[in-house]
Formats: sequence, C-alpha cells, structure tokens
Amino acid sequence: MPLANSSSQTDLLHDLYQDHHGWLRSWLRRQLHCSENAADLAHDTFLRVIAARNASCILEPRVYLATVARRVMVDYFRRSALERAYIEALAALPEPVQVSTEERAMVIETLCEIDAMLDALGEKPRQAFLLSQLDGLTYKEIAERMGLSVSSIKKYMARAIEHCLLFSL
Repeated sequence: MPLANSSSQTDLLHDLYQDHHGWLRSWLRRQLHCSENAADLAHDTFLRVIAARNASCILEPRVYLATVARRVMVDYFRRSALERAYIEALAALPEPVQVSTEERAMVIETLCEIDAMLDALGEKPRQAFLLSQLDGLTYKEIAERMGLSVSSIKKYMARAIEHCLLFSL
C-alpha cells in the first residue's frame, strides 16, 4: 500500500513511522530474538530511511523497510563480530590491559572502517593485501598460495593500496 499523499517529506516520514514502526520492531524481534536489539535496529533503520530522503518514492513500505533493516542487521552482526574478536584478542594478552571505554569505542570504530574498506575491494585484491599485510608474505609467496602470477599479485596490491589511500581521504 503506497504511503499517504502528504505535502512534505516530514509528513511522509511521520506517516511511515506511525504506520510501520510497530510492524518493523516485531519483524526484527522475530529475526533477532531480542526485543532490545530489535528496538535499536528499528531506530537505525528509520535513521537510514530519513538519510535517504526518498520517502515520496516508497511504494511498498514494508518491503522497503525490511530491505533496509536487513542491511542494518548485516552491519550490526559484522560490528558485533568485530567487537567479540577485539575482546577475545584483549583477553588473550599475557597481562591484563586496561582500555578505557573511549579507547575501546575508537578501536572498534576503526576496525569497522577497515572492515568496510576491505569489503569494498574485490576478493582477490583483498586476499593478496591481507596475506601481505597480516601474514608478511612476499609477492612470490602470495602468488604461489593463490595460484596466480607475481605480476597479477603486483596489480592486485597496487589496486588495494590505491583503494586504501583513496578510502582514507
């Protein structure tokens, strides 16, 4: 059912929220099995809808909201996995390291940014870059491991480094 014909973007967003927020929270609660996370992700979904500024183009609100909410869930799960990995890495350190809440938030935010940057690379450039940067392999070793030529690895590394530089601007 299309949104009601309202005169402004604000009215359209208000109507969308009024008509579908409860449904979206229930849908997310069924997906996540947690009402608190469902409420948070419903809120984040509507923030993305507001940022998109396309309320007047939404013809099927529930389909649209479910699509946006799925993307929000993917980001939520990715961020949660990064947080767990960071906490596990801290726990594995020989001495307890005291990290302030602010430092922890900054590290997690940085990890999320790095994850997004690497996610935007193609599979092979990302793999070559990670083998080089994390495992310290030479281009020849990477080429052997990936079953490619050294010149291909050089091209992938150049693409990955350029992408990282452009992403950080």
